Amino acid sequence: MDVLKYPVATEKAIRSIESDNTVTFIVDRRATKNAIKKEFETKFKVKIHDIRTLITTDGTKKALIRLGKETPAIDIATQLGMM
Repeated sequence: MDVLKYPVATEKAIRSIESDNTVTFIVDRRATKNAIKKEFETKFKVKIHDIRTLITTDGTKKALIRLGKETPAIDIATQLGMM
């Protein structure tokens, strides 16, 4: 199971990268917060502060991943080609 599917690059998601140090991803609906954290930390080699998840109205699961102060979310967004 591939936990992280793709990053969200909406205007609101970009704003949260800049203001809240948060990266937004669409994830597998069955994924737990621990599985999301483990895959994100190994893939990008960063520390996560916390994760919030929600199910959208179209049935996809969205994870708002807030990074620690030592890691700017803009660096991750640049790696993903969002910035």
